[in-house]
Amino acid sequence: MASDGDPRVLFAMNLVLSAAFASAVVWGLSFLDLATFDLRTVAGFGLIVFGLTYLVVLR
Repeated sequence: MASDGDPRVLFAMNLVLSAAFASAVVWGLSFLDLATFDLRTVAGFGLIVFGLTYLVVLR
């Protein structure tokens, strides 16, 4: 019987990986002069990625 794992660990992994992905994407966009690389932009995009991942994968 397979275990789904601890939801707190899945939540933390989603948070960390979403933040890392968001910072990489925003950095790339700032490299192309399409966005500014600051905490607000990274956090906003990270929340969007986190929310979409949570809805698609965990629910």
